[in-house]
Amino acid sequence: MAPYVFAQALPDPTRPPSALNTVQEADAVASEAGPALQSVILSSDRKIAIINGQAVKQGDKYGEARVIKITETEVVLRNGNEMQTLKLFPSIEKKRTEIRNTPAKNDSGRQ
Repeated sequence: MAPYVFAQALPDPTRPPSALNTVQEADAVASEAGPALQSVILSSDRKIAIINGQAVKQGDKYGEARVIKITETEVVLRNGNEMQTLKLFPSIEKKRTEIRNTPAKNDSGRQ
């Protein structure tokens, strides 16, 4: 008799978590969290930001807010007197570090 081989079903890595099975649920979660900057497209003649799936240019409106600035890492929205900055990588913070002058090592590893 020939042995049978059964392939293991592999999960789809692009499938959203089970809590977000429907587009409506995903939209509801996104709207509760507020606008999220997803992508920025910059070239010499255009600046476009993707906020919660909507493409906007500088000067366009996103909801009630106006897009006043687009850079490679953030978008600034103004709603009346209120300003909101959306960051492309909100969990990454830029920090300055001091470069210390250290003596060069030669090939033997000694200083």
